[in-house]
Amino acid sequence: MKVQINGLAPDFEAETTEGRIRFHEWLGESWGILFSHPKDFTPVCTTELGYMAKLQPEFEKRGVKVIGLSVDPVTNHHKWAEDIAETQGYAPNYPMIGDTDLSVSKLYGMLPADAGETCEGRTAANNAAVRTVFIIGPDKRVKLFIVYPMTTGRNFDEILRVIDSLQLTASHRVATPVNWTPGNDVIIAGSVSDEEAKGLYPGGWKAPRPYLRIVPQPGGKG
Repeated sequence: MKVQINGLAPDFEAETTEGRIRFHEWLGESWGILFSHPKDFTPVCTTELGYMAKLQPEFEKRGVKVIGLSVDPVTNHHKWAEDIAETQGYAPNYPMIGDTDLSVSKLYGMLPADAGETCEGRTAANNAAVRTVFIIGPDKRVKLFIVYPMTTGRNFDEILRVIDSLQLTASHRVATPVNWTPGNDVIIAGSVSDEEAKGLYPGGWKAPRPYLRIVPQPGGKG
């Protein structure tokens, strides 16, 4: 299956460290992050899971649910959590999917259909593509996905920044420019005509080019 931006996030049932879930039902009306890992007890992912646990209050503040996935059994996830807590100072405080039959990894296009039906005998190397971050909106549609190599730790502060942008632009007809952070100026969306923009922004806007209309962030700093 090909996962695409603004495409419907595939639904599934799976065992997790917090019991069996149906994904769409578990998400409810929340934003969601699904982030995947090629194998338990791998070094870079150990640092990532701990940092995501540390950031959990920030995600909760934004109404975002976090769920992890690793191509290993839930029993291994529980053992790994002990290592994560001891080495990173934070244990995972979000569910972790045990994708032992590779079904979710295939459903989200992280592994090919012919990858087999079990995690047994598989290594981090042949699961290397199972290292993706998906951001999913309350409409159950995929808003972003990024695939990382195994040797590069993910920047989850950047994921928070992206969520701030996605939530702002979902509520207002604006786009965020390069390196935007909350409180910075934004750009009036290209779909908004100048006539409409006059109603939305009666104070006007800066326009170094007709297609580049810059205004303060609606609502001020998030």
